[in-house]
Amino acid sequence: MAAIKDTKSFMRITHRYLGFFMAGIMAVYAVSGILLVYRDTDFLKQEKKIEKILDKNLDEKALGKEIKMKNLEVKKTENGILFFKEGTYNSVTGEAKYSKKELPFVLNKMTQLHKAQSKDTLSPLNTFFGISLFFFVISSFWMFNVKSKAFRRGMYYAVAGLILAIVLVFI
Repeated sequence: MAAIKDTKSFMRITHRYLGFFMAGIMAVYAVSGILLVYRDTDFLKQEKKIEKILDKNLDEKALGKEIKMKNLEVKKTENGILFFKEGTYNSVTGEAKYSKKELPFVLNKMTQLHKAQSKDTLSPLNTFFGISLFFFVISSFWMFNVKSKAFRRGMYYAVAGLILAIVLVFI
């Protein structure tokens, strides 16, 4: 019985203080997650005009890759100048003039949290965040007495949340 009380105390105390520590990180992740939902719109984005010299004689696909625009579509070509929705590219000189809509610097940095890969400097933070969230899942089962009405009701909610997540993943 003493080991159960010790485990329960450990889980509750760690849950509490880790929760306080993670509150700021979770706030940033929450905002960046909401922003990413609307990444296919111009919500909060600012237009940025760009002029740069690229390699000469790029085709449509290579141009899109070079200026980091997915689904770039050339509307017309006149005298070696490719016209696309966002701007122009002179295939003779390599000069590209185009505009891009981007989130402001701080918001853009925040959205990078969700896009980090193992090689990125943010990957340890993402891993720590994921492990902490998983700890919250596990430790939440030590918050209430197993025989209490709140615990039984909580189990129904936990199962309902799990089922909802699985259904939404497979839709």
